[in-house]
Amino acid sequence: MGDPKAVEGMARFGIQSSNSFGVSVPKLRTLAREVGRDHQLALKLWETTLHDARLLASMVDDPTQVTIDQMDRWVRDFDSWDVVDGSCGNLFDKTPFAVVKAREWCKREEEFVKRAGFVLMAELAVHDKQAKDKLFLDFLPLIIAGASDRRNFVKKAVNWALRQIGKRNLKLNKAAMSTAVKIQRMDSGVAKWVASGALRELKSPQIQKRLRQTK
Repeated sequence: MGDPKAVEGMARFGIQSSNSFGVSVPKLRTLAREVGRDHQLALKLWETTLHDARLLASMVDDPTQVTIDQMDRWVRDFDSWDVVDGSCGNLFDKTPFAVVKAREWCKREEEFVKRAGFVLMAELAVHDKQAKDKLFLDFLPLIIAGASDRRNFVKKAVNWALRQIGKRNLKLNKAAMSTAVKIQRMDSGVAKWVASGALRELKSPQIQKRLRQTK
């Protein structure tokens, strides 16, 4: 199922490709549906250290069987942003430990671990429809604290988290835009980039119309 040309192209997107077969994400998702949930298989796939296998592991693992220890082991192995995002969006955000780990990891120094913290915030904002507004309001000070990190994979995740929180509802939209204004005032070019991108989307007529319609 691999594609050598895809492996060559991965580097252009900042994806770790040295241990990849170049299997596309749609093909992996099809395979994951055929396999179904299998926690033990996911653990074995992860242990191979292969890029494609780790993406598949995040798709087939059972979030009800994931432990904090497993999450901490996997996060130490992160070496590519797409594995970070896949693990958080396919699996970690569906565990009971997602909020705790989002708050913990976003304060860590390692680039991919820190990214994982903010990606978890973004994925929770998208996927957890039952979460209360307070959960996301409590994330905003952490987003401010991370907004000046110059590293590419961190700053993009900070921006992503802020935008997704601001797209949940009108109350959070107002809070996220207020947070973006605070970030914009920081003496940091990176922070200003994070803020301007978020404000541009959160203020857009399309987002405002959708939020008013779903109030």
